[in-house]
Amino acid sequence: MDLGYFMIPSHPPERKPYDWNQYDLQALRWGDELGVSEAWVGEHFTVAWEPNPAPDLTIAQALLQTKHIKLAPGAHLLPYHHPVELAHRVAFLDHLAQGRLQLGVAAGDHLGDFMAFGVDGQHGENHVMMREALDIMLGIWAAEGEFKFSGKYWNVYLPPEMIEGNYRHHMHTFTKPHPPIGMPVVLPASEAIKLAGARGYMPLSIHFNDAYTLGLWESYAESAEAAGIKADRNKWRLYTEILVADTDAEAERLAFEGPLGRACREYLWQFCKAFGFLKHLKHDPSMSDEEVTPEYFMRTSWIIGSVETVTDRIVEMYETVGGFGTLLWSPTDWGDQPERMRHTLELLTKEVLPRANKRVKPLPTPA
Repeated sequence: MDLGYFMIPSHPPERKPYDWNQYDLQALRWGDELGVSEAWVGEHFTVAWEPNPAPDLTIAQALLQTKHIKLAPGAHLLPYHHPVELAHRVAFLDHLAQGRLQLGVAAGDHLGDFMAFGVDGQHGENHVMMREALDIMLGIWAAEGEFKFSGKYWNVYLPPEMIEGNYRHHMHTFTKPHPPIGMPVVLPASEAIKLAGARGYMPLSIHFNDAYTLGLWESYAESAEAAGIKADRNKWRLYTEILVADTDAEAERLAFEGPLGRACREYLWQFCKAFGFLKHLKHDPSMSDEEVTPEYFMRTSWIIGSVETVTDRIVEMYETVGGFGTLLWSPTDWGDQPERMRHTLELLTKEVLPRANKRVKPLPTPA
């Protein structure tokens, strides 16, 4: 398996945009140096702990500061963009990246963003808009010359050549037919996971527990099979929080007392509680909601410990869910102590992943 970043990105609400963006760029430079294969940079508009509204701006800066790592918005929230504008922005960024761009697309799932853009996400309008926007973008990239689309939310007309060719559709992607597409998938049987499977896109899923994760893959594989596509586990990206330290005790102390613990208590656990997600954190369905504390969440859903413990946990997770292509990890914002993030990164790339890959069964190469 490869190691990638899923940069939500998570930053304390008091962090200023310039400062958290510089932190993310440092994480990307270190990831490029230490062999991280890819990084997905999130997009939100009203989420104080996930503050980046324009991941392509971070990516454009990172392209000038890195050499190998593949970069991707993770993901552009399609209901909140005009698809003609976004298709041109992505195509331009693809040329700047020269083969290092991947594209994440999503429908959005945060109530605040729904309200800000007037999208009825609670009744699924965001998913209808995502499909329409994506079809428009794919059509623009495939079109040579004139392109028309009449939809429920957008009507598009790129005219044929006019005025001696001075007006024309000229912006196509560098990567043909377009950059590789991935989709964050959160709930089994969701519209997002059905679309990702039916089109063979890379699924980016979160690991809460083995049963939950298996449910995500089964939904994806069923949708792929129904569309006549063989589901490829090499495309599967599986995300979990990780902290590696020299000992288990030190790792737990840093996690519970540091920024990871704060983010869990003040944001992630609060989000799960508010939107009925605590049930997905339970490793025993008979547990009461009151037993699913932030500490329980961190101990059971995240991977925290020494090199040996973290290696064992990753191998166990890989074997239980049947294998995946890329393990995604979020480089924690340690404020003025970024070396703590780098320490986990170095242990992951130099110690944990090499040991884990020696123990797991390689995935078959797709035909």
